[in-house]
This record gives sequence, structure tokens and C-alpha cells, in this order.
Amino acid sequence: MALVGILTAFGLVAVYSASFVRSLVDFGDPYYFVIRQAVWALGGAVGMFVMARLDYRRLRPLAVPLMGITIVLLVAVIVIGVEGGGARRWIGVGELTLQPAEFAKLTVIIYLAAWLASRGGSLRSFEHGLVPFVLIIGTVSALILLQPNLGTTLIILAITVTMFWVAGASLIQMVALLGSGLVAITVLALGAGYRAERVTAFLHAEKDPDGIGFQTLQALIAVGNGGVTGLGLGASRAKFFYLPESHTDGIFAIIGEELGLLAGLAILLLYVLLMIRGYQVARRARDEFGQLVATGITTWVAVQAFLNIGGILRVIPLTGVPLPFLSFGSNALAALLLAMGVLVSISRYGSDRGGYLDQHPVERRPKGAIVRREGSP
Repeated sequence: MALVGILTAFGLVAVYSASFVRSLVDFGDPYYFVIRQAVWALGGAVGMFVMARLDYRRLRPLAVPLMGITIVLLVAVIVIGVEGGGARRWIGVGELTLQPAEFAKLTVIIYLAAWLASRGGSLRSFEHGLVPFVLIIGTVSALILLQPNLGTTLIILAITVTMFWVAGASLIQMVALLGSGLVAITVLALGAGYRAERVTAFLHAEKDPDGIGFQTLQALIAVGNGGVTGLGLGASRAKFFYLPESHTDGIFAIIGEELGLLAGLAILLLYVLLMIRGYQVARRARDEFGQLVATGITTWVAVQAFLNIGGILRVIPLTGVPLPFLSFGSNALAALLLAMGVLVSISRYGSDRGGYLDQHPVERRPKGAIVRREGSP
């Protein structure tokens, strides 16, 4: 919780610094974005504390209803969603909008953990394991791709494939999944015009610096300007409309420009510590459902942070996903804080310290055991 608190608090400072220019020009109020982020951070924090005190095993009976609601909301986005930036990803009116794909990450994790934990030895068969898994994840992924939202789809795929492996999938199943997934991602990345442009910008940004390579190069320029210690908090030049989406997808570049390499490394360290702690919680969980949920949530944060920072530093093509806890994005922040509450709940109740497990005993594994089923690689 301390790591989450530090990241969220620093995120509010970073959002204000990266957004006050656009806030002032577009809305006449330099605090427009940071106030909205702070409100959702407060609401998300309340949700996190509630989820932390609720025994996580009580979520298991809700897995199917939550998944059903998620499917309905994702369909509603396609039918009656609000369009913005060439995509249809929100439902609602005015500023009261909801982005179901952000909360879908958590509900898919809960549903898939419950489903995988109930499979037993049948998980390693193609007809009872791999085929249903592909149908479940394929349905959710297809609905999100129709928005279109490839970045969120990649995150969900990374989460679910990791959970499938941890639950005991066979090596053959994983090879089949990864092989087909790689082909599908390649086709999707090169299929739509804007996705192909992102790949081109990644490979050949210098050939069109004022066009498709503009965002990629401006992000690198901003990070380079910061040097080791940065230009100073609030002193970024890139946020003066040089770097598109400076307060959302590009916020790491603004942090690098203002606070330098040292701040960037500190942020990476916080994510690594959060990832280590999350996987420790997963490993120490005393039931398979808790272990899989903790694995999914931790993988979510790790993969999303990698996709964002990797895109900014031109390690991978830009994906358009927000940086966890730091980027402006009300729904994204609220969903992450709720997920962190569930992770804390697993740490609190998924051990020998008492709680729901005392009244609903399950088979205990030795402390530190992993979920992989007997006989699996």
C-alpha cells in the first residue's frame, strides 16, 4: 500500500505539471485535469480500502455475474459508446463517462482465476482446457479490439496467458497459444492504418519527423533534454504542445525532462518493488484462486508499465496505454486502485492469520509453494 500511495501521490504532481498548459488553453483552468484525477484517486482509494478489508474469496461466487456485466458493457460501448480521438471506448454523458475496458482487466482476472481453479487435471487437455480458454479470452479481446483498443487487448492477453501457465497448462498448449498469438498480433499491428503507422514510426521515425514519427521523436527529445537531474519540476518544454498527450501516454517523457534520469530510475524501481511484492503475495497465497488473482493483478501492472515506458523510450512501438498510477486517466486509476485492494486482501486473508479461510478451509500448500500442478513442466 505504501508503494501504491507513493506512485499515486507522485502521479498527481506529474499530471498537474504535464497538463497545466493544455488545461489553461483548452479550459481556462490550469487545474482542470489534476482536480479530476484527484477526485478519482480519492474514490479509488476508498474502493481500495474497502476491497482490502473484504476477504477476497467472497469474490469467487461473483465471478460469473461480473463477467456477464463486463460483456454487456463492452457491447454497449460498440453500440451506444461515446466517440473520441477516432475510437469508441466510453459510455456515458458529458464528463460522466465510463471506460469498461479498464475495469474488464480486473473482472477478467477474477473470472479466469475462478474458472482455472475449478478445472483440476482437465486443464491440460485441449478440449477442456485450451479451447474454452481461447473462447473466453477471444470473446473479450474481440469486443475490445472493435473499439479499437489494441493496447488494452495486449495487456489482457499477457495477463491471461500468464495465469493459464501458472495454473498448470502444458508446454504444448503454451507453444500453441504463443505461436498463434504472435501471428494474430502481427496481423493486427500491420492491418489497420494507424497501427501500421506506429510500427513505421518505431522503425523509421527519422524519415518523417513532422508526420508519423513526430510523437516518437518528441518523446525521445524530451527525455534527452532532462539529462541526469532534469530541467526542474514544471520546466518541461515538450508539454508546450510539442509532445502529444503529454499528460496521458507521454507523462514518463515529461517526468524524464523535468526530473531527469534519476527520477526515471526511481519510478522503475518502484514498479519493480511492486512487482516483487505482488508475486510474493501470489506465491504465499493459501488457495489457488487467490494465487491466480494475485498473479493476474501483478502481471497487469508490470506489463502495462513496460508497454508505456518501452514505447516512450522507443524500445517497442507506441501502444497508447497509460502509465499505471501516473498518467491522467480517471477510470484507469480507479480500476488499478480497486485491483490493489484485492491484492492487499489476498496478502491479509490468504495466509494463516485467520479470516474467511478459517470458516471455509481449503487444502493447504506448504508455505512458498507455487500453483503449478503436479506433473506439469
